[in-house]
Amino acid sequence: MNMEISCRAACAEMCGSELAPNLTGRVCFFDVRGGTWIEAEICGLPAYRAAGKDGQPIGPHGFHIHEGASCESAHAADPFTSAGGHWNPTNQPHGNHAGDFPVLFSNHGVAIMHFFTDRFSVEDVIDKTVIIHQNPDDYRSQPAGNSGKRLACGVIRLCSGCR
Repeated sequence: MNMEISCRAACAEMCGSELAPNLTGRVCFFDVRGGTWIEAEICGLPAYRAAGKDGQPIGPHGFHIHEGASCESAHAADPFTSAGGHWNPTNQPHGNHAGDFPVLFSNHGVAIMHFFTDRFSVEDVIDKTVIIHQNPDDYRSQPAGNSGKRLACGVIRLCSGCR
């Protein structure tokens, strides 16, 4: 498969909430033949913790595009509410949203992932947000996969030039 990455690119600089203040990273989007190539490099993810009495493990981490254009956080206990809900331009059930990504697996706090989607172009996601959640996405609970609290947020902005 020939991916031919173009100069059309966008990136989200990730910033951790008070729940994960050391979480940083970058998620980049590149137009390629037939869709979009996504690259994520994240540091400072919390260590995996098995499910406790509440039934939710910490990690692997839910990872999505959200519809809002802001990462403002009014409440420490419920960060990044300004990012809105999951981006779902075709009104699909959860697990099939254009903004549903694979979960992030942390290896000593680091996650590096590259993947392809044909569900959107770079232009479609400009001024949306990327959210990393505390818990894994179950890909079936409606409307958002029961991924838990928001650990990090980044607004997707157009980049200039090629890398």
